[in-house]
Amino acid sequence: MSVCLLLNLLYFSGAVLKAQQDSASWVMYTPEFKFREGIFLNFEQVRNNDPIHKSRILTPVDYSDRDFYTKVLENKKLLFYDHLGVRQEVRSDDVWGFSRNGILFVAIDEKYHRITIVGRICHFVATITTYNTRYYDPYYYNPYYSNAYYYNRYSMPQTNVASSDLRQYLLDFETGDVMEYDVESVEVLLMKDPELADEYHALRTRKQKQMKFVYIRLFNEKHPLYFPASDY
Repeated sequence: MSVCLLLNLLYFSGAVLKAQQDSASWVMYTPEFKFREGIFLNFEQVRNNDPIHKSRILTPVDYSDRDFYTKVLENKKLLFYDHLGVRQEVRSDDVWGFSRNGILFVAIDEKYHRITIVGRICHFVATITTYNTRYYDPYYYNPYYSNAYYYNRYSMPQTNVASSDLRQYLLDFETGDVMEYDVESVEVLLMKDPELADEYHALRTRKQKQMKFVYIRLFNEKHPLYFPASDY
């Protein structure tokens, strides 16, 4: 066997071994995949499936409490021990979310919402609180009062009326960006796959609205999501 052939065989064997090792170090997301239990301080921890486990969190809340994470995060600060055993604290408002029973919950509008569809493009529904300003002016529309009794409606006392709206969102699992669930957002996210992006862009406007979820599913099927196997 020539030296050149031997070197080629060694190189090929090494490349195959490295590919096998690389594939063994990652796990593809499936509906059976469960995220590790704990609080995610940021999206990088979500991508690495590396949360702060509840055993490292300093809190009087019972660890077996079903609402453990939401109760812990009601406090202004989250206290915990890092990987080195050093006590740390962060603002609860800055926490990305948590995983409970293997399911992701993301913080939106000071509440935590389950991510129902996980993939390169995630989908979830959130309850958002909105406030509408209402002015109280008993004379403004009353034709029986003279001009002397007319008031500027915007100078009268006002109240903020709260209402809850269900809204749909998309999460880009590459960047962590949260976007509105609309045609424009879907087009932006599909740009990472020119073939799908061109197909979707060629649809009529009405069809684009109807096919948003279909193209998200197609994109996720073509581009599976992977997590470090050591954290699975």
